[in-house]
Amino acid sequence: MNISLQKKEKEEIIERIKEFFHEECSEEIGELAAGNFLDFITQEIGPYFYNQGVHDAKLMVELKIFSLEDDLLSLERPI
Repeated sequence: MNISLQKKEKEEIIERIKEFFHEECSEEIGELAAGNFLDFITQEIGPYFYNQGVHDAKLMVELKIFSLEDDLLSLERPI
């Protein structure tokens, strides 16, 4: 799976990673380390979040379809 980010998005995320390490771990990391960390998260962990999002979206669509079917069946009139 290839998750692609726009350049601006990637720069913003890298800055947030650097801030996180500074605030939570009291460590300063550079652009390269933060970029490598982002690449790792994107490639190794991102697919789990993506799959969960797909699962959640599928469930939501199924619920909407069942609701629509119920609405349509309640409008049926016997012949």
